[in-house]
Amino acid sequence: MTGPTTKRLALAALFLALGLLMPFLTGQIPALGSKLLPMHLPVLICGFVCGWPTGLVVGLITPVFRSLVFGMPPLFPTAVVMSFELAAYGFATGWFRRLFPKTNAFVYVTLILSMLLGRVVWGAASLLILGFAGRGFTWKAFMAGAFVNALPGIILQLVLIPVVIIALDRAKLFDDV
Repeated sequence: MTGPTTKRLALAALFLALGLLMPFLTGQIPALGSKLLPMHLPVLICGFVCGWPTGLVVGLITPVFRSLVFGMPPLFPTAVVMSFELAAYGFATGWFRRLFPKTNAFVYVTLILSMLLGRVVWGAASLLILGFAGRGFTWKAFMAGAFVNALPGIILQLVLIPVVIIALDRAKLFDDV
């Protein structure tokens, strides 16, 4: 394998590694990690850079793999639900990136739509998985988990990710991925 396929696999491994390691930045303060959402950043960027299939796979495996290797997040229900959410992020950023023009404005449109879709998927997965486990999941829990508690991470994503993607676009580093 050479060319774009090799590059995409190498980048997928990089984004997976970042998804596994970035939560260590907030690991000593778990409440901070659940607010800054460090695992989300590499998955969202992966979808932009590598496309929807790679973004989906990296998003799907990162939380479960991290749970199995490091014990955090807890496998059930957190890592399982996060797998659906992050898979949606990776898929959506890659899909919308492909659909929309490659302009700076559409980097923001793609990111915002992807973040909304991922949060809806997180809510649906939480409702189903917690429902099967005999636990409740309310509208209030959805709003708190998806938006209120995550607000610092949402802001971080809206500030950091467009800067990274626009810089990568300007440098033309990933045109052939």
